[in-house]
Amino acid sequence: MRKFLIEFSFLLLVVFSANAANSNSKINLSGEWKFAIDRHDKGITEKWFSNSLTDKIALPGSMTTNGKGDEITAKTVFVGALNDSTYYKSDKYAKYRVEGNIKLPFWLQPLKYYQGAAWYQKEVTIPQNWKGEDIQLFLERCHWETRLWVDNIEVGKCNAMGVPHVYKLSKLLTPGKHVLTICVDNRVKEVNLGENSHSISDNTQTNWNGIIGELYLEARPTINIQNIQIYPNLSQNKISTTIRVLNSTGKSKKVSLALAVSGAGTPQSQSKKLKLEPGENTLTIEYPMGENVKLWSEFHPNIYTLTATLGKDIYQTNFGMREIKSIPRNANNSVSRFEMNGKPLFLRGTLECAIFPKTGFPPTDIDAWVRIYKICKAHGLNHLRFHSWCPPKAAFDAADQMGFYLQVECSSWANSSAAVGDGLPLDKWLYDESQRMMETYGNHPSFCFLAYGNEPSGKNHIQYLTDFVKYWKKNDIRRLYTSGAGWPLIAESDFNSTPNPRIQNWEAGVKSIINSTIPASNYDWTGILNGKLPLGSQSWTTKIEGFNQPFVSHEIGEWCVYPNFKEIPKYDGVLRAKNFEIFQESLKENGMEQLADSFLFASGKLQALCYKADIEAALRTKGFGGFQLLDLHDFPGQGTALVGVLDAFWDEKGYISPKEYSRFCNSTVPLARLEKFIFNNNDTLKADIEVAHYGELPLLNCTPEWKITDKNGQILANGKLNQSNIPLGNQIALGTISVPLASVIEPEQLKLEVSVNSSANSWDIWVYPSKKPIIDGVDKIKLVSKLNAETVKFIENGGSVFLSLKKDSLKPEFGGKIAIGFSSIFWNTSWTYNQPPHTLGILCNPLHPALVEFPTEYFSNYQWQYAMSHSNAIILSSLPTTIQPIVRVIDDWFTNRPLALLFEVKLGKGKLLVSGIDFSKDIESRHEAQQLLFSLKKYMASKDFNPTVTVSPENLLPMFR
Repeated sequence: MRKFLIEFSFLLLVVFSANAANSNSKINLSGEWKFAIDRHDKGITEKWFSNSLTDKIALPGSMTTNGKGDEITAKTVFVGALNDSTYYKSDKYAKYRVEGNIKLPFWLQPLKYYQGAAWYQKEVTIPQNWKGEDIQLFLERCHWETRLWVDNIEVGKCNAMGVPHVYKLSKLLTPGKHVLTICVDNRVKEVNLGENSHSISDNTQTNWNGIIGELYLEARPTINIQNIQIYPNLSQNKISTTIRVLNSTGKSKKVSLALAVSGAGTPQSQSKKLKLEPGENTLTIEYPMGENVKLWSEFHPNIYTLTATLGKDIYQTNFGMREIKSIPRNANNSVSRFEMNGKPLFLRGTLECAIFPKTGFPPTDIDAWVRIYKICKAHGLNHLRFHSWCPPKAAFDAADQMGFYLQVECSSWANSSAAVGDGLPLDKWLYDESQRMMETYGNHPSFCFLAYGNEPSGKNHIQYLTDFVKYWKKNDIRRLYTSGAGWPLIAESDFNSTPNPRIQNWEAGVKSIINSTIPASNYDWTGILNGKLPLGSQSWTTKIEGFNQPFVSHEIGEWCVYPNFKEIPKYDGVLRAKNFEIFQESLKENGMEQLADSFLFASGKLQALCYKADIEAALRTKGFGGFQLLDLHDFPGQGTALVGVLDAFWDEKGYISPKEYSRFCNSTVPLARLEKFIFNNNDTLKADIEVAHYGELPLLNCTPEWKITDKNGQILANGKLNQSNIPLGNQIALGTISVPLASVIEPEQLKLEVSVNSSANSWDIWVYPSKKPIIDGVDKIKLVSKLNAETVKFIENGGSVFLSLKKDSLKPEFGGKIAIGFSSIFWNTSWTYNQPPHTLGILCNPLHPALVEFPTEYFSNYQWQYAMSHSNAIILSSLPTTIQPIVRVIDDWFTNRPLALLFEVKLGKGKLLVSGIDFSKDIESRHEAQQLLFSLKKYMASKDFNPTVTVSPENLLPMFR
């Protein structure tokens, strides 16, 4: 290989077309191919070359898109861990293991399935004018390993996962007819990426077998450009290019190389005469971009096109002038940060986990990716992480156009079934694959971050990934590097990815902030960044003190919502939502089919509230790099993780709009630090107002405004804060609000809204009378924490009893083992080994007379935090189905039990209100608990308290310990 260093001077202005030249030098291979399944893995036999394969298949496509493969059975071996084998053992799933009714609960179900070798064959005719040309076969995206034969001669194999498979065929494809035979093998073989890697797992895109995207043969001149890498230099307004040129003539050749840049700004052209030696030559060229360089960012995604002309060969590549940096904290800089082109950058990201239910594989057209990024931007995001996989070129092209920052990974989740650093074939493959990815996608300005993959394991994984990061920091300065998504934390990384700075950690259960502390918005992750473990953390959580680079919170959220069964018809491609069908049938069997939509919307409102809390906490944290949500849209696998406010198709579910979401997730977000959301009217509402502003420019002469409104939008109080210039960054103090609440006479749910220019954000608050009026007849109500014979007799004789159950006073079969908390379910109970909470909030009728003194919507909001965190979920299965709970608890979709928080019944002549809420604990300090108890007592003392369903003591007494 010969290397040249060339500095070109500016010569003339030329504008080149962005389309590749010599379009007639390609043979499109899309269409019908001959096909055979090598079901018994017999390998090479003469029949594969006899041109007599009788089956046919359409490419681009997969076996599944073509209806090829085996029927799904209960014995089908998939790729991906289950964490819960209940499906194969439990009686409740027995009917779904029967032939003809196979339904899987843990991920979407493919129509057909096959793991192994499959053969694809096509006859091609090479034209005479290709004689002596440099010919290659281009297969844009293969899954996974390919082996190629031309006629009966084996060419080689490729096991690249995230880049095209390209084969050099000049010596074999002479003019005339030839047969191309490709063996595609989708099995995990010597290179084990990890069974849950989203590049191969049936949890997400499916472990498909096939070839997608562009498929063609191409003839190029014998002297041609193989690759160009572009390295922007903003400080000197120039680019450095590394150009690989192939001279396959076998002789030294003098050639003329011309470079031209077109796009944003002024196009330029340069040319130079060169002498190329036989074989591969590497040229390093410094190219001045001139004055008024247009930078690339989320605000101005300016794209340049470099066109290189070498004799008859033309090569084009896009690039952007941008510089991303990691600024560590040090003695002169108390906080760390990212910078894009010298300005603070905060990542507001979500994940793309290779979820494509229509096809089972990622789209290779740019329009599909533009749609995804538009949806993300509409929700206030600027970043996408590709979890353990690398997308096709179209994803990068679209992100370049849209100004979206991408984290790309080398297709591996080396955990569970795999490891890195232990000398396995994966260790070398990751270097090879990352090199291929850099060469293929390295010029894309949207390609900002790289990690080996997700959450690694291995005895030597820390040292291995330390070396991996050091290698790439030395060899390619265009992006930032971290060891792995989630861990390990190493000093060599440009940034660290960690799950610590988020509300709900793995195994935190009901001990997390949102489940165990008084509702507030005054916390952030500063303490965690300084080494304090998060609330509710377990042994797997790692302290992160001692690291000075920016931190990005790993997979925050994971808040679940009830399934949307109206989604089922949308799964009309290669995957079916049989998991949804199981859950829907379970709901029907439990007599609650009519509540499906209500469960969806009520749990969705709680889910959105939880995401708002997570995102705002991140935005309040000084020196924070950003967050990566799991997720904006649903994850259909790993036990079915319905963690998105959007479905698996990136469509809205109806309970929160992009406009609403982007109020608390955006480049500019007003924030209020409230010590509590719930007040008595003898309190004064105090809030420290600040803003997180990561817009294009500082906000000059800005006068923030605030207001408090009631449910009708009537303004109860409002004001303006001091005019100021708002710089870029976060934790920017704007002022303090102090509002006495004495004017609020009745219990009310109010809204505090803060606006900074056109950006507004709001928080619900509740105000209750500090002095409750005396309730007529309340002295006739008996308040008890258990039922005994005396209390039962009192009720049967016409008494009214309020049964407030102490926590854990229910027997297991009646709800005693249900872990109930305020938040929704974390990820899902199947994959997390039944981690709490096990429920999805409440569903109630806000107009029920029992709640008249306790303002509420139909779903959980912060005024229900006490009730849910001090309660039992009561299973009503043993009671008459005519009971309509005053307040329901929405159960896990795997079990769909009829659960109540509050319900009423008749016993004999008397009346009983059963509360799963334990009002005996901490009530003195909780205004909302006092107000709810007051509302329930007032209801019981009124004529409205008139249960219609009669039960016997024999129905009730067995429920309690």
